[in-house]
Amino acid sequence: MPDSQDYQNRKASFERMLTVYGRKPVLEVLNDHTLDCHALHLSDSNRTGGIVTEIQQKAEQRHIPIRVHARAELARISRNGKQDQGVALDVLCPGFQQLDDFLASTPLRPGRILALDGITNPQNLGMILRSATAGGIDGILLPRKGSAALGPLVIKASAGTVYRAPILLCDELPQALRRCRELGAIICTLDADATDSLFEQRNKGLWVYVLGNETNGVGQEARALSDKRLAIPMHNGVESLNVAVTASLIAFSTYLDR
Repeated sequence: MPDSQDYQNRKASFERMLTVYGRKPVLEVLNDHTLDCHALHLSDSNRTGGIVTEIQQKAEQRHIPIRVHARAELARISRNGKQDQGVALDVLCPGFQQLDDFLASTPLRPGRILALDGITNPQNLGMILRSATAGGIDGILLPRKGSAALGPLVIKASAGTVYRAPILLCDELPQALRRCRELGAIICTLDADATDSLFEQRNKGLWVYVLGNETNGVGQEARALSDKRLAIPMHNGVESLNVAVTASLIAFSTYLDR
């Protein structure tokens, strides 16, 4: 019977693992020695030589375990057999955690969270992760359902920030927002018709800013849970901003009065 604390530690490490696939993305990670890699996975159908051999040599130099799998098994590991090119790499992302673990602090810690409601465009998601991380956002609430996968396109758009981003994982956003609200967090949505400006807020406690889908905006369930509506003042007839730009404005302009 394994020690319970050891089990919890290993479980937490697994939850913070991101499996990167594709030869170029994997090689880029292996060349970044600040990233902690858990295991390299190769398909037994790979031909030797070229970039595959270079990947294998890099992993050996860094003493990263190399595991060879049948093609079908590797596709299950990468979760994208059509694009993994026979290569996948487990990368430890220390900023990843479950939302419940983040909320477990007592009393609830003050902070700012960006909650992503159906962000399906990989480029937008990557840019949001980059801006939010640079702007000191405490958590990026990312639902497993209805969000773009953390694959090569997101990684590229984030300029590699995804590996360090404070991502809070949940299954579905409405349930996660209810959980935050029950613990005293203020749920906020952006609305062009709101009377309060985003730039005039002095925040106390935990604030959750919900960013909506690129086409349909914030969903009805998330909107119904909103405690506060804020507007971004617009000029010269411009009606709205790209969701990644909005995320950047929140990250760099909202003030947290701790």
